[in-house]
This record gives sequence, structure tokens and C-alpha cells, in this order.
Amino acid sequence: MAEEKKPVRKKIKATGEMQRIMADYFYEMDDAAKTGKKKIAWCTSVGPAELLRAMGLLVHFPENHGAMLGATRMSTDYIPVANAAGYSPDICSYLTADVGAYMKGVTPLSKAYKGIESVPKPDVLVYNTNQCRDVQDWFMWYAKEFNVPCIGIHTHRGVGDVKESHITSVAKQMEALVEPLEEISGTKFDMDALRHTVSLSRECSDLWKEVLDTASAVPSPLTFFDGTIHMGPAVVLRGTQQPVDYYKLLLAELQERIKNKDGAVEDERFRLYWDGMPVWGRLSNHSKLFSELRTNVLASTYCNSWIFTAFDADDPFNSMAKAYTELFIVRSDEAKEKYIKNMMDFFKVDGIIYHDAKTCPNNSNCRYGMPQRLEKVTGLPSLTINGDLNDMRLVSDEQTKTNVEAFIEQLEEKK
Repeated sequence: MAEEKKPVRKKIKATGEMQRIMADYFYEMDDAAKTGKKKIAWCTSVGPAELLRAMGLLVHFPENHGAMLGATRMSTDYIPVANAAGYSPDICSYLTADVGAYMKGVTPLSKAYKGIESVPKPDVLVYNTNQCRDVQDWFMWYAKEFNVPCIGIHTHRGVGDVKESHITSVAKQMEALVEPLEEISGTKFDMDALRHTVSLSRECSDLWKEVLDTASAVPSPLTFFDGTIHMGPAVVLRGTQQPVDYYKLLLAELQERIKNKDGAVEDERFRLYWDGMPVWGRLSNHSKLFSELRTNVLASTYCNSWIFTAFDADDPFNSMAKAYTELFIVRSDEAKEKYIKNMMDFFKVDGIIYHDAKTCPNNSNCRYGMPQRLEKVTGLPSLTINGDLNDMRLVSDEQTKTNVEAFIEQLEEKK
């Protein structure tokens, strides 16, 4: 009996260009750290990167480094190191993996980029608690380790409608960063420079949204797993020209796929939405698992977190404050549910996967009845996968596979 042909997962041709610009980014940072040619700021992934770049600083994102530790499956070895230093195994495993790896003097950058031996030493650390409080504690640890300033923004939580009072509060905190950043960077603040970086970030954001929105096509030219890789430039290079050029290239490729009805998953039968963090150490496994079931997990709240439609170069501080407060993770359950329902409609999905990440309660939205409420409204079923973003000791591959296969069988019965 002939073996059944497995569906093919199509590779994105633009990936090579993305890898090139990411390499340039890391090598520029490494050179600055070694030579002192430029000063370096560490920034949370949805922190005020536009302001930092306008001040002439290079920007390193520890969460990106944490994701690299997870994707290379190094994180599980170093999380216990941070645990032994007093950081609970229940807190963010980006934090514990990153701190643990630093304490052991290792980085995935060394394996990916020849000549890079460590993360770049910061001159300042800048956080925004719009994601969680963990980022503040994370950055304060490094501030003491490197004996450098740590400054930040405290964002409102559980926000329903974003009001002027929210925007004013955050904008004033951003403006208050200018004076210390001038002293640290040695650069006088220039409003035109900030307008320029905000304008580039907005252009990057708009293109990234267009890229992700291509997944509404049937069949979808893109998967969520593709998105977690190709979001890199939007995360670490926003406020510069490179991601703008890259997303134009990627968008053209995806539009060509749509024109030719060339789906990312061969013979796409089911379409799913992903809510929550990726399981970084299982991206390839999960991509293969779903594609072999002819199922495309094609959109997510996670990848959309770097869409900032509020950015406005004519009003930099207020628009940045609004954009960084409108984030999904900042919002109330009511606002989140409205958003997810709209996304499920737009992407024409058959169901939703919730990832309950053990160490990321702020981005696990299945713990207080949301799946049940949304199913009642949409009529679409859901599956909750228990796991984690970085700590693979909390992931059961066998249980995930069994539950996913059963969920797809459930969709088959409804077809």
C-alpha cells in the first residue's frame, strides 16, 4: 500500500533577505558595544523605541533575545540558573532564561552570528509595563549588574476604551524620559528626528498589517508560524528604513501567492486562530503537526501586537502613548473579546487555539471563561493547549498532538 503523501509546507523566498538585515542589526550592535562608537539602550519589545532611536541610540530588545533562547531550545538549560538566584519558576520564562543565560555567559547570538560573544552592554535600560510588571524587575536586575540607569513608563492595565486621561498620563511619562536620555546619549532632543522615526514606524506598522492581513485570503498564503519569524524586523528595527523595505518585498511575494491561489499549507482544509504566546521551542513541530492535518493556523493576537495604527508623526508623544496603550495585552477582557471576534470573522476561521502559557499569565486569555464566552457568541469551537513560551519542561508533545488531532476530528464532524 502506497504511503499517503504528506502536505508540503511552503517556504517563503524573502526569508534570506530578512536573515541578512537581522544579521546587520546584530553586528552593528556588537560593533558599537566593542568600540563605543554608539551608545546602546535596552528596550522592552513594545517600549518607546522611536524616542530612543531619535536620540541616536542603538536599541537591543531582551525579549527578542529571550525568544531566541526559546527557539534554539537553550532556555530550559538556563531557567534553573535564574531560579537558583531567587527568581521563581512561575514568573516570565523570557526573564529567567535571559538572566540565567547571562549568568552563565552564553547567548544564542554566538551560534547564529560568528564573532558575537555576548549581548551588548547597555548604557541605559528603558521599559514600559504595558506588557507586565516582570519587564521592570528584569531590567532593574541588569541595571544593578551593569551599574547603568533604568528608567521607564508605567501603563494602565485592564483598559476598556482608551481615554484622553490614559494617553496624557503615558505621554507625560514619555516626555519625562527626554532629559535623562539627553544626558546619557549626549544628544540634544530634536522633535524632527522623533517625527522621522515615528513616521518610519507607522509605515512599517502599516506594511506589517498588510502582510498579516493576506492570511484572510482562501487559501491563506501565510501561517502564524511564518508570522512569528517574519515579525523580527517589526520588533527590533521599527523606526528605521530596513523593515519598510523588507515588508514591501514580503508583501509582494504573498500577493503573488494569493493571485496564484498558492496556499502556505497544501490543500488547506481548516483555518484556525491562535491566541497567546508561541511555544518557541516547538514552532517547527507545531507547524508540521497542523499542516499534516491540512490545517492552517493563520492569524494571532501575538503577531498583531506590532501593529500601531495610532502612530502620527504630527503628534509624536501623544500618538506613541495611544499606540502603546491600545495594545491587546493592556486591554480589558471585554475589549479583548470584541477584538478576537472581529479577527475570527475577518480571517474566516473554523476555530481558535488558546495557549495557556504557564509563566505568562498576562498573555494567557483562557483562564477566566473567555473561550466559553466567545464560543457562545461565535458558535466556533476552541482548544486550549497547556504549555509555555520558553520552559519546555512544561510542554507535553504527546498531549498536544492527541488534543490537536481530536480537535481537528471535531471540526471534520461539523464540516
